[in-house]
This record gives sequence, C-alpha cells and structure tokens, in this order.
Amino acid sequence: MLEQFQGPILTKKNPALTLPTENKTRGILWMLATMLCFITLDTTVKYTLAFYPLMEVNWGRFFFATVIAVIIAGRRLPQLLKTALPQWQALRSLLLAITTGVFNAAIMGVPLPTGTVIMFLTPIIVTMMSSLLLREHVGWRRWLSIGAGFLGALVVTAGSEWSGTTSLFSIGLLLIAAFTNASYQTVTRRLRTDDPLTTLIYSAALGAVFTSILLPFSSWVWPTPAGWGLLMLAGLAGCLGHLCLIKAFTAAPASVVAPFAYSSLIWATIYGFLIWGDLPNVTTLVGAALIIGSGLYIFLRERQLGQQREPHVTLE
Repeated sequence: MLEQFQGPILTKKNPALTLPTENKTRGILWMLATMLCFITLDTTVKYTLAFYPLMEVNWGRFFFATVIAVIIAGRRLPQLLKTALPQWQALRSLLLAITTGVFNAAIMGVPLPTGTVIMFLTPIIVTMMSSLLLREHVGWRRWLSIGAGFLGALVVTAGSEWSGTTSLFSIGLLLIAAFTNASYQTVTRRLRTDDPLTTLIYSAALGAVFTSILLPFSSWVWPTPAGWGLLMLAGLAGCLGHLCLIKAFTAAPASVVAPFAYSSLIWATIYGFLIWGDLPNVTTLVGAALIIGSGLYIFLRERQLGQQREPHVTLE
C-alpha cells in the first residue's frame, strides 16, 4: 500500500533499463497484481499485530523482505549493491521505515478500507510538497484538486468517528503516515540513476537495520511456526508487490496503469470483510470518491503538462 503510487523510472541516464514492446493489457494485469500484493501485505501485518508487538512485526516484515530480495537478486547482487546516491538511499529507507511503523500502528485501530482510503492522499500530498518544497509550479486547478482531496479525508474522518469503528488517534497516525510516505516518494525522485531492484534491496535491508536497532527496546514474543509464516508472508508480499510494479510500468505507460492503483480499495474491502467483517460505510465511500477523483485529476494534469517536457516514464 505504501508504495502503490511509485513506479520504476526509465530514463536515458539509466542504460541498464530498456523499454520492451508495450502491452497495455499485460501492464494493467501487473498493476492489479501489484495492488493485491500490497494489500495482502497490509492485511497480513494487521492480522499479525493482534498476536505480536508492533516493532517485532515491523522487523519481521523488513528482515524477510531482505532475505527474499537477496534471493531474487542472485548472482546480480554485487552489481545491484552499487549506488551512486547512498545518502539518498539511506534517507529514503529511513522514511519508508518510519512510514511503515506509523501506518502499522494506525491500522491496529481502523478498518483496513479506511486506512487504505486515507493513504490515497499520498499522491495529492506529493503534488503539494512539490510546490512548497521543490518550488515546482502548481496551477489553481491542481490546488483545487488538493483541497478536494483533503475534504475527502475530512469526510472519511467524520464518518469514522460517528460510526464508532475507529479512533481519532488512529486517523491522525494515518495522516502522518500519508505525509511521511509523500516525503519518501519525493526523495525517490533523487534515485533515477539506480536500478529499481537496487532501491528495493536497500529499502528492505536498511529497513531491517533500522528496526533491528530499535528491537531491543521493544517487547518480544517468540513466534510460533504460524507466526513465523505470517512474518515471511509479509516480507514476500512486499517484495512481490515491488516486482509486479516494475513489470507493470515496464509493460505499459504510466498513464495507462496508474489509475488501476486505486483497485487497492477493492482488495482492502474484500480482505476486511472476509477477515474482520468490516465494510466501508457511505461516508467512507464518498470521501474515497473525492480523494480518488482528485488524485486522478492531478495525475492526468501532470501527464498533460509532461507532454511539453523531455519524454520519460515516471510515476512518483
């Protein structure tokens, strides 16, 4: 979920990446698989947190993601460990670890569909940060879309409070996670010269290091075989999500596959109902419509403006 709006970047500066023949249908299917993997990750984490401490679950998610990423890299590992921007890889990994911890803490107190909807604010916040921090021009239409997106978040928050199924504290944590996730994606713009698998390995490995440092300060419950299996599943789902994302953005243009990132709400609703009996209420759906509509408009506007710049394939 945290990575759903971010894809690999293909530019002339990265000769290791080539553009194969486009297949839009295949790209869309890969994006749908991506969202299934990321929501499977979120669902697994939320379920596991009922039995094990937060820091332990965060550590397991990153540790097993690292193991799986190393296995996937295989003999290419020494080559993939080379990065031109180690400081930015470290900062990005730290932001991801913080976002993961805050998000995981939040979803302990909210239905999965509600958490998914609030995190849809990420691309909207990225646009806002691009204007305020990177001094990129954002026109009045996109500012209106940003405002509509945050209005949608208020609608979701109000509906959640009235329904009694969530806490304002958890909603606050989700908003923080959306902001840190946007920061993490903004920093990713600095990593255009690295192979996406390089970024995947560093994100997992440094996340494992950060959580390992904090682990001694947290309680520990020795996992049962089923518990170890859940932690492994979380790591596997995260890695496969990244790989499917790479496949999606390689097979088809970003403008084709990006809107299907919002299919995560469908997966979240299905998982939420099957495991916890949660269904989004009317206000959550109204808020989701505002946020999704705002995000799609911003993306389409970026696409229109991007046609006037140097061509590249990116979604951040």
